[in-house]
Amino acid sequence: MTASTDDHSPAVPFNARPLIELGTGFWGAKTLLTAVEIGLFTVLGDGEAGEEQLRATLDLHPRSSRDFLDALVALGVLEREDGRYRNTPTTAYFLDENRESYIGGWMRQASKHLFRAWEGLTESLRTGKPYIGWDSEDFFERLYEDIDERRSFIAAMDAWNTHIAAELAAGLDWTRHGTFVDVGGARGNLAATLLKAQPHLQGTVLDRPELAELFEEHMRRRGTTGRIGFTTGDFFNEPIPPADVLIFGHILHDWDDGQRETLVRRAFEAVEPGGVAIFYDRMIDDDRRHHATGLLGCLNLLVVTPGGSEYTVADCRRYAADAGFASTSTLPLFDGLETAVIAHKAG
Repeated sequence: MTASTDDHSPAVPFNARPLIELGTGFWGAKTLLTAVEIGLFTVLGDGEAGEEQLRATLDLHPRSSRDFLDALVALGVLEREDGRYRNTPTTAYFLDENRESYIGGWMRQASKHLFRAWEGLTESLRTGKPYIGWDSEDFFERLYEDIDERRSFIAAMDAWNTHIAAELAAGLDWTRHGTFVDVGGARGNLAATLLKAQPHLQGTVLDRPELAELFEEHMRRRGTTGRIGFTTGDFFNEPIPPADVLIFGHILHDWDDGQRETLVRRAFEAVEPGGVAIFYDRMIDDDRRHHATGLLGCLNLLVVTPGGSEYTVADCRRYAADAGFASTSTLPLFDGLETAVIAHKAG
């Protein structure tokens, strides 16, 4: 017999709350993204503040300022004590713009571009094409049309790869290698971070000519001018510069399966004997059921690229084996959000 509540309505045998919270998950996401956009965590980088002070500093309306701040407390990204708000240790580290560990630039890009692109998910699922409301069929072509937009996007990506570069520097035995090429390395932030950790290396960044100016600018800022080279080229149609180590960070996922196979073959041709090619992305678990972030990343690439998607670790191992690499190993990055597959070429 079905149990009943006191008002004699049938008891529901399932819990709707997880579905409701998942379906409205964008509420919390947009609240966090807005807090980053208006610089709340940077303001609180100088210490705690009350609601009225934050309202005045951030130009918030009194109707909702308290609700906004307390929602962030409930989401676990702010702390409140005696009516005063402060960053959590995590938001202080990652979302204060005055820290080198800041990743808010990436979140600003997500709020500005990706949040809108996801409105077209239903349409993209039916057409297999990026959201028709997007400014251009190719997200990256559109971003590179304007230097200020380009600089903003590259800075956002650097917020991510600064952390990954440090983990790559510590996670591999670099004493066996002397040269590296960062393929699609933008303005050279990963290369500069790697070089500072492994000063014996000689590095080169391969990317589009539109990034040469930003590369020179960033090398001056990082103190690595003259220590890292910059070269332009089409990595599908022109030779990739040879090196002991090739790095493909967030490159393979921009392309379809066949194009990924081509790039890995071209990497094999360019890597010196005894060297390695490193491919890192937000890879999916091989069973395709546990890494929700990676699978959602596939949908993100659907709405903004003509053919990109995330892929499994097994897929990447297959690309490497088919290309001729002797073996592969893996390295988890950024708290498991990313995975590096390291393909070893026989000596």
